[in-house]
Amino acid sequence: MPRDGGTGPGVGAGVDVASGVDVASGVDVASGVDVASGVDVASGAWPGQDERVAQNVALVIETSGSTGVPKRVALSADALLASAAASAGAMGGQGQWMLALPAHYVAGAQVLVRSIAAETEPVYYGDGHFDPTRFAEAAGRLEHDLRFVSVVPVQLARLVAASESGDRAVGDALRRFDGILVGGQALTPELRERALAAGARILSTYGSSETAGGCVYDGRPIGTTNVRAVDGLLEIAGPVLAEGYLGDQERTAAMFHEADGQRWYRTGDLGRVDSEGTVSVLGRADNVIISGGEKVLLDAVEGAVRALDGFGGAVVVAVDDEEWGQVPVVVVERNSSASSTTLAAVRAHVAERAGRAAAPAAIVQVDALPHLSSGKPDRVAARQVAADETA
Repeated sequence: MPRDGGTGPGVGAGVDVASGVDVASGVDVASGVDVASGVDVASGAWPGQDERVAQNVALVIETSGSTGVPKRVALSADALLASAAASAGAMGGQGQWMLALPAHYVAGAQVLVRSIAAETEPVYYGDGHFDPTRFAEAAGRLEHDLRFVSVVPVQLARLVAASESGDRAVGDALRRFDGILVGGQALTPELRERALAAGARILSTYGSSETAGGCVYDGRPIGTTNVRAVDGLLEIAGPVLAEGYLGDQERTAAMFHEADGQRWYRTGDLGRVDSEGTVSVLGRADNVIISGGEKVLLDAVEGAVRALDGFGGAVVVAVDDEEWGQVPVVVVERNSSASSTTLAAVRAHVAERAGRAAAPAAIVQVDALPHLSSGKPDRVAARQVAADETA
């Protein structure tokens, strides 16, 4: 993807990312996350010989498409560095990072940016299935006084479970970090409590590729980020915002707009901001169904389900129903607790917390939940599994 003149500087003092410096101990920046050239990092391929990015675009991230609509987000070096600086301020300083997430998603790419800004070398966890033992071994290679890592909830859950089962090495690894960022999807109160009990210093993060990664930590905007709710939908402003969507001016205009002297990003998330500036995220505005004439927020159903023993990683999806229009269905990995919990018990639990219309119509147990390479649940695949099993 040629640039409009020049190669651009590297992100960080004395590090020219455009030259292909291996900044992540085995991550090939030129073919994986080329921060200076604007390569389409999700596929590692040039989308079109004649396609160009603006000179200020440092990184193009293809979103995960967990809901079926991937986009290519164009980020400037200024936005990436603003995010790294805000993160360092919120976490007590710059330090050394472990890269435990794919570098072609924004959370992984930001580990590289923060490392460059801190002039430290990240420790590379490796590829393949996430394994707590390998994680503990990688954590042992961190040498800086301040040590950080970004994970998604499913990874944290496996680490906590290993620690709870008596794996001292994993428990020590959890406590070795000065900060563990947890993002990509909502962190349940139950998992947060278990992680804290295991001695992990965690921060739940909220953000997206359009905000250069997490910009709200534990409900508080970091750096100079501003968050507001407009008609129940969250909007974000600040120096971390993306330039827009590559090759999609219509979508860019729909999601980014000027108001009150600032440029705002419409997140598409339902939420509120209280008088003290604390942000509460309620779920995706497009993850609402009409069941029997009533609105049902699937994220609320999922939150209630995940509070049940054995359902911590469950996904709730919508399935078409002749009588009700659409109904919530729970998809969960097969385990003894989930297998022994009746549908009636789950329905009663959810109805008490989210209303009768929100009660799931079925529970589908699978050997393994489908996940994207980012670690997020693949909701499109889960929805298809649920539809097939309940047909």
